[in-house]
Amino acid sequence: MAAIINNQAASSMIRSNTLLLFGSSSSSHYNNNNNRDVATSAIHFPRINTRNNNTNIAVVASNIGLVEEIMSTRIISSSPSKPKSPSDKSLRPNTVVDDEELLVMEKLYLILETVSDRVEMHKNIGEQRANWNSLLLTSINTITLSAATMAAIATTTLPAASLEALKLSSTFLYLAATGMLVIMNKIQPSQLAEEQRNAARLFKQLEAEIKTKMASIGVRNRLSITDVNEAMKKVLALDRAYPLPLIGVMLEKFPAKVKPAVWWPQQQPRTTTTRRQKDNNGWSVELEEEMRNIIRVLEIKDKEDYLRLGNKAVKLNKALAIAGPLLTGLGAIGSACPGAMMLGVMGGAMASVVNTLQHGGQVGMVFEMYRSNAGFFEMIKESIESNLKERDVHRRENGQVFEMKVALRLGRSLSELSDVAASYSRTGDNIQEFGSKLF
Repeated sequence: MAAIINNQAASSMIRSNTLLLFGSSSSSHYNNNNNRDVATSAIHFPRINTRNNNTNIAVVASNIGLVEEIMSTRIISSSPSKPKSPSDKSLRPNTVVDDEELLVMEKLYLILETVSDRVEMHKNIGEQRANWNSLLLTSINTITLSAATMAAIATTTLPAASLEALKLSSTFLYLAATGMLVIMNKIQPSQLAEEQRNAARLFKQLEAEIKTKMASIGVRNRLSITDVNEAMKKVLALDRAYPLPLIGVMLEKFPAKVKPAVWWPQQQPRTTTTRRQKDNNGWSVELEEEMRNIIRVLEIKDKEDYLRLGNKAVKLNKALAIAGPLLTGLGAIGSACPGAMMLGVMGGAMASVVNTLQHGGQVGMVFEMYRSNAGFFEMIKESIESNLKERDVHRRENGQVFEMKVALRLGRSLSELSDVAASYSRTGDNIQEFGSKLF
């Protein structure tokens, strides 16, 4: 019985080792099918006579030793050669590594990180300056009304000591309100907040533009140092148009003449050709004439209208900025003089109304909005002119894509844009329709 068990165990061991050998041989042959120097071999095992236990045990031992020897030899002979380095160009015959383009990509990533940081900076500072406007307005109005109330109480029959205390307190509050109001009117927090909102939006637009340009590599012409220079110029132009500091570089809040905001670098002619087309790159004589008519419409209607409104807004803001401190100053004088207490009361009440109208109505923000809108139409004009001045149509933006971009920026469909251009051709400068339907 023990002999039969030993015989079965030996037979099982032979079968398992044989399967292991064949599996290793097949796997090695499959993994090295490209290495012709590795030869395959077949192993034939003799039939085992199970009738003689001693003979079977001897044959099992012999075959086990043979299997182990062949397996070790097979493993050594079929071991893979040293793998090739990933940098070996034979592994990547279709891949071309361009060090210059990699450097351009690295620079664009750096600019992209900077732009993303600018977005957060302008967003946070814009929120802070919007809070300035509401907090300062609330504080100044509270101080002004408190001073007016004290001046009114001082007109009643009270002991002399109490009257003097009320007068002094009212005068002091009026002077404090006057100083705070002068500073507030100088920096115009509502206008500063609008500047930062515009800057954050434009930096987000630039961020999306850079990402699109980097994602289109391989679809259009390859990236070059020109793309890096253009992105740098746009970042610096935005920094100049919407500065963050208040001292030294703050935008003028009461300009003598309102000019459109400019946040883009000077349009440069294209120096590279993206692709040659037989259809003149989407341009035609009719499309060029349509773009010229759109320029005229934007000049005489949209841009002119917003500059006119901007001049009115800045004049109103300037008048209110002078009237507010003047009224609080008169209130201080009235509260200090025994016979002019009514002037102190009325000055404070009127000053609160003026301050609420100016800063609560955010007249400075309205002026900045008009100025930015005029700059938006100026940017579209320069973009159209830069394409039309380029004589080689293949160096322009694609005409059909450019027409769609102009239409979308103006909030119109392509047919509506053509209708506006045709309307200008019929009526000339007497056209009544505005070019933009967006704002």
